[in-house]
Amino acid sequence: MELEAIICDVDGTLAETEESHRAAFNQAFRDAGLPWHWDKSLYGELLKVTGGKERLRHFIGSLGIKTVNTADPSLVASLHERKTACYGELVSRGAVSLRSGFETLIRQARSEGVRLAIATTTGLANVQALLRSALGTEGCSCFEVIAAGDTVAHKKPAPDIYLRTLAQLRLAPRSCLAVEDSHNGLRAARAAGIATLIVRSTYSRFDDFAGAARVVDELDELCAAEPPGPSILDALRLLHQRATRESG
Repeated sequence: MELEAIICDVDGTLAETEESHRAAFNQAFRDAGLPWHWDKSLYGELLKVTGGKERLRHFIGSLGIKTVNTADPSLVASLHERKTACYGELVSRGAVSLRSGFETLIRQARSEGVRLAIATTTGLANVQALLRSALGTEGCSCFEVIAAGDTVAHKKPAPDIYLRTLAQLRLAPRSCLAVEDSHNGLRAARAAGIATLIVRSTYSRFDDFAGAARVVDELDELCAAEPPGPSILDALRLLHQRATRESG
């Protein structure tokens, strides 16, 4: 079956964003006068909870109701709003760039008529900030569909965000390939019936990726074995073809 669309996750996949997200959370805590700090070890555990607001709720809940201000129902919303602003400022200053191979893939896909989409649990403002910084003012227009944030009731590992993306693309799952970096992302894409390439990220390196079509450390590994080799897009076509054939 022909590959018609590539659907990408954002955080950890398109870009190694998580350290900037962690810094933004910590800045939001400082700005609010809260004595909280998420170090790398804690943040790695918190990433098992998908979604920034959900992560905050989980963390605050773990502190207990006696912790200062945690009973305020607006606390999560205000902290997350400030965190999003801090993240946007970091991205605008060039703190985050696309991972190796992704700009090339975007260019090749647009040139050869393969549709591009995003399926992510992060907020739309975060996605837009990254794409503008990495690809210029027209960055968002590179993707036909950007399904982000709170557009679905259930975040990854539920398949909702992928099902929404498929509906907007008007494509069958077997016509698409997902690119993810995490166990939760893989579960979401596979539950939607989409073959999935894993590009491991800093925080997901040791996740369980059983069921992935292939697992690599960087996207351009797919065409680096024997120069000149296939293009990244052609390598993804071959991967998609093999995965759909093996799935029957």
